[in-house]
Amino acid sequence: MISDRMYTLGSNRSVIRDLFEYGNERAKVVGRENIYDFSLGNPSVPAPKEVNDAIVDIVNSVPSTAVHGYTSAQGSEKTRRAIADDLNARFGTAYTPANLYISCGAAASLVSTLRALIAEPGAEIVCIAPFFPEYRCFIEANGGKCVVVPADEAQFQIDFDALESAVGKKTAAVIINSPNNPSGTVYSAETIEKLAALLEKKSEENGRAVYLISDEPYRELVYDGERVPFPPLYYKNTVVCYSYSKSLSLPGERIGYVLVPDEAEDAKRLYAAIAGAARICGYVCAPSLLQQVIERCAAVRPDLEEYIENRNLLYQALTEIGYKCVYPKGAFYMFVEAPGGDGNVFSAHAKKYDLLLVPGESFGCKKFLRISYCVSGEMIRRSIPAFRTAFETFEA
Repeated sequence: MISDRMYTLGSNRSVIRDLFEYGNERAKVVGRENIYDFSLGNPSVPAPKEVNDAIVDIVNSVPSTAVHGYTSAQGSEKTRRAIADDLNARFGTAYTPANLYISCGAAASLVSTLRALIAEPGAEIVCIAPFFPEYRCFIEANGGKCVVVPADEAQFQIDFDALESAVGKKTAAVIINSPNNPSGTVYSAETIEKLAALLEKKSEENGRAVYLISDEPYRELVYDGERVPFPPLYYKNTVVCYSYSKSLSLPGERIGYVLVPDEAEDAKRLYAAIAGAARICGYVCAPSLLQQVIERCAAVRPDLEEYIENRNLLYQALTEIGYKCVYPKGAFYMFVEAPGGDGNVFSAHAKKYDLLLVPGESFGCKKFLRISYCVSGEMIRRSIPAFRTAFETFEA
C-alpha cells in the first residue's frame, strides 16, 4: 500500500514550481533569453563575499572530518551562540544557545514547529492571507486544520475582526510572515502590538497559550528605512522560524533555525517537542559546513541595492502600463491586481507571451498575481513589452 496523501503531494507540484518547470521546457524551444520567468523567489544577488570567503577558508583550513562530520542534533553550540549574540545585539534580548535549534532551512523549521504544536488531530493553525502556499501542506500533513483569515486588500496588514473570529478554542498557533511573501508588505509596530493584545486575550480565554509562529526568511530584506518589529519583544509566546536562504542568498543550502524564547509558555517542553519533531522527520544535524559558515557570518547583512533598483524599475513600468500594484517595502515580490480580476486567467494569458506570473489563488488572493523581482534588471527591461502586450490584448 502507498499513502494516497503523500502520492498526491508528490505528484502535484505547487503552482510556483509548475510555472518554473514550464519555463524550462519553453526555453528549449524559444531560448532562455526569451522567457520572462518571474516565478521563483531565487535570489539574484550573489552571496556576500564574507560567506564565500568563509566557505573557502573552512574547506582549506579545517580538517575534513571537522568540516563534514556530525554536530549535535540541535546544532553546533558555537553556531547557536553566534546567532544568539547577533539577536541580542540587535534586539536587546538575552538568548543563549539553549534557545536555538539549527534547522535544514525554513521548511524544516516550520514543519518541526507545527508538528510540535499540533497536539491532537484537527488542531487549528491560523494563516493570514496572503500567505506562502506550503503552509497549508505543512499543517494538513501533520494532522492540523488550516484556517485562513482573508486578506486586508487595502493595506495588506491584518483584518483584526476576521482574525478574532478565526482564533477559537482549537487554535494552537497563528502564523505571520513579515516582510511578506507574496505582497512585500511589512507589518507595522501598531499591527504587531494589536496582534499581541489579541493573542493575549485569546490565550486567557482558552486557558492555554495561543502561540505565534513568526516566519522570517525576509527579515533583512527591507527598504526605504522601513523597520521590521521583532515579535518576541511584543508577545512572549512567539516562536521564530528563520532561514538564511534569502538574506545570505543560500536557498540551495537549506540552513536556518528555530528560536524558542525562555519567556514562552512551556518553553523547555516546546523546545524538546520541536527537537523530537525534527528527529522523526530526519532534520537533525543541519549541514555542518553551513553551520560553520553561519558561525562566522551570523551578523552579515545582504546588499539590497539591486533589489531596490529592480523594484523601482518594475513598479514604475507596470503602473505606467496600467497595472495596479502593491508597493512593496520588503522581500522581493510585487503583488499585482490581475486585469479582469482573476489571477489564474491572466496568468494563463500571459504565458502566450512567455511571461511567467504566479496566480495569487494559492496565496489566498485569487484576483492577484505574484511577480518575483529577484531577477536581472536586464531581464526586467526586456520583459516590459511583453507586460504591455499582455495588458493591452487581454479580454476579461
